[in-house]
Amino acid sequence: MENPNMLNELTNLKRLSKTSTRDVEQEEEEAMPVSPMGQFVNSKSISISIVAVIESQVPIHDVDAIVKHVEGILPTNPRFTSVMVTGNNGVKEWKKVKINIMDHVTIPMFRAGESLEFYEGEFNKYLSKISLEELPRERPLWELHIIMYPTRSVAGNVVFKLHHSLGDGFSLMGVLLSCFKRADNPNLPLTFPSIRGEAKPDFHDHKQGIFSGMGKGFSLVYNTIIDFGFGLVKSSLVDDGRTSLRSGDSGVEFQPIDICTIIFGLDQLKQIKANLQVTMNDVIMGIIFLGTSLYMKEIGENRGKDSSTALLLLNTRNINSYSSVEEMVNPDKDNNTKWGNHFGFLHVSLPHLTSSNPLEYVFEAHRIIKRKRSSAVVLLSGKFLELLRKYRGTEVAASYLYKTINNSTMSISNLIGPVEQCSLANHPCPGMYFMVVGTPQNLTITMISYMGKMRIAVGTKGNHINSQKYKACMETAFDIVYKTALL
Repeated sequence: MENPNMLNELTNLKRLSKTSTRDVEQEEEEAMPVSPMGQFVNSKSISISIVAVIESQVPIHDVDAIVKHVEGILPTNPRFTSVMVTGNNGVKEWKKVKINIMDHVTIPMFRAGESLEFYEGEFNKYLSKISLEELPRERPLWELHIIMYPTRSVAGNVVFKLHHSLGDGFSLMGVLLSCFKRADNPNLPLTFPSIRGEAKPDFHDHKQGIFSGMGKGFSLVYNTIIDFGFGLVKSSLVDDGRTSLRSGDSGVEFQPIDICTIIFGLDQLKQIKANLQVTMNDVIMGIIFLGTSLYMKEIGENRGKDSSTALLLLNTRNINSYSSVEEMVNPDKDNNTKWGNHFGFLHVSLPHLTSSNPLEYVFEAHRIIKRKRSSAVVLLSGKFLELLRKYRGTEVAASYLYKTINNSTMSISNLIGPVEQCSLANHPCPGMYFMVVGTPQNLTITMISYMGKMRIAVGTKGNHINSQKYKACMETAFDIVYKTALL
């Protein structure tokens, strides 16, 4: 027997769909050019999307309100009501179209009367399914999935699938935040920790560094040349080879993905940070390095001389906090929060350490990140991609980007979420996480802070990696680092 509440919600949605086309109908406007990075990540070579999972603390009781909340933000950004087309000059553009909101909304139906474990398994399979599916090109590149079935940890899930060509993680997080209200007091704004962390590469102080001393200037130039050369070789000539984390198979991006998550307490991470006198990024990267090393040892792999690399995705904006969608779409001239894909890649070699002290992984992460801060390689790599596009064409640049990702072992990216609990249409959200999908790698790691916790999502493609064993190794690494740091 079907859930009567779900049937009622579906009836309401059918009624809503009759008016949705009119509600979001847009006037004809001049087509907007697609940003270079937006073209790269939506090309013949590669198509990357972001899947964001918003958990519900209570049973989803008002689908209509959720849909209307999402519908309300569509007019703020024309990309969400536009399709990507090729203009007369051969350049890709965003062309506005009339949309029916319900074409973008899916409410899956699972077998009724089953256990929480069953629905959790069905949800994970559904997440893998929509991660693999291409977004239809004939309509705007986003979807909303409302899963009304409870799992062992939450009462329901709201899933956004957003193509990366719409914007980067910072931009798309701004969209999600436009849908949220504070759960404790909807009249108060959500607050966030400072985004500009001390471990973040400071791309905007390079001139000051050069002129403040010849030593810093030489270090900047030398590190940039070394990092750019290393990245160029890894992207064009040398891949990481086959390991327990990298199959080396072609078409990895088309294999099913398994997503599991790990939760660390921010207070515990801060204790480690304070005791070791390093940064939060150092601590997190050190735990990832150690957890990865533990997994490879547990699998029985002797790393030998392998040169596994992680690809860090970094935001290149000079920002202090998130902005509203309206502010990003129409920024002031001095505002660096404009909408788009403003991110770059940074290659980091996974360290080979023989020390029995697990804290060495944190200290090694500290040394690596500190040196990478004195490098303009992310900006230079972006300029190189732009030159490829200008003189060789978009598809050549996109192919280079594909090789950059494919030749490395894993990708790592992070976002900062609200400090307070947020609510989506009166559905309190106890947790959230995201995953980058469509990348030609067996392993992707993403992180987001929210409500005093750090949620790490681990995405593994195919059967090459034992995701549960990798998760256990990450949890063990955190416990070991925490206990050792507090001794």
